[in-house]
Amino acid sequence: MIEIRIHGRGGQGVVVASKVIAMAFFSEGKYVQAFPFFGAERQGAPVAAFVRADDKQIHLRCKIYNPDYLIVLDPNLPFEINLTEGLKKGGAIIINGTKEPALYNIPSDFKVYTVDASSIALKYGIGSKELPIVNTAILGAFCGITELVKIGSIEKAIMEFAPLKKKENSEAAVEIYNSIGDVNQ
Repeated sequence: MIEIRIHGRGGQGVVVASKVIAMAFFSEGKYVQAFPFFGAERQGAPVAAFVRADDKQIHLRCKIYNPDYLIVLDPNLPFEINLTEGLKKGGAIIINGTKEPALYNIPSDFKVYTVDASSIALKYGIGSKELPIVNTAILGAFCGITELVKIGSIEKAIMEFAPLKKKENSEAAVEIYNSIGDVNQ
């Protein structure tokens, strides 16, 4: 089973990201679960969503405590909360940011990747300059880094779940996917 925890802030599209990646896995024949976890439900508050994918039916009905992968939409979250709590040794973290991965002070037990999803979102007019919506762009990075799901499946799921600018969201994901050689590790 593949378990993914997505971190961000209210209003950044964490829930949509979980639906998109779950649908992408589902379209490739996997059994999936996707669900959010909210504390204080307000824009800007830290939120998380969870995704499970497996070749067989999933019977677990709890949040993910030991993910294989973390996707982080807000580059400041690693400095505010313990993102690596429960992350499996050797697990991968994909952070939207421009800093070198070493600057996040994440233990060497984990693989850390940074991608500038904010710039790509701005390029495609997704969100605003103050709050670019990076959820779909960073899923392109997840797709390219992990090779667990095809970019075509991500594109198809974006077209179904992106509430606005479906074409632009899809193009942002593909652009980051195609630039994976430029990802910092």
